[in-house]
Amino acid sequence: MHGMAGGTKLIAENRRARHEYHLLDRYEAGLVLTGTEVKSLREGKATLQRAFGDVRDGEVFLVGLHIPEYAQGSLANHDPDRDRKLLLHRREIDQLVGKVQEKGLTLVPTKLYWKDGRAKVELTLARGKDVRDKRRAIADRDARRQIERALKARGG
Repeated sequence: MHGMAGGTKLIAENRRARHEYHLLDRYEAGLVLTGTEVKSLREGKATLQRAFGDVRDGEVFLVGLHIPEYAQGSLANHDPDRDRKLLLHRREIDQLVGKVQEKGLTLVPTKLYWKDGRAKVELTLARGKDVRDKRRAIADRDARRQIERALKARGG
């Protein structure tokens, strides 16, 4: 697992996000977690692929983040798929609420990581790509790959 600068360590990444959405503003949020969730995350286990941020009653929740049960846990294990409250500044929450409601944007979690011993999620305001955008992105990627291959073949 590769660490990132400044005492941060990646737990999980949502690689599909870049393909499915135009990523706009980023926010860093803390997560309210139970003990067994923290232990499970310490083992680097979590799936972000289906997760999204949900704004309700002036609070933001992360829905669909899968944290497997902790193997050594007792009966007090957590529900792997429960909604988890996110910790953001009031100003940030107000901004998010406004943008999600007005512009029909989605809150997509792009990364889950440790920062100074605390679990954080990078939450990104995103606009869904339409099919045309996705096709273009795939075509661009394929073209880049072909160029890279050609350069490698030439020994560049």
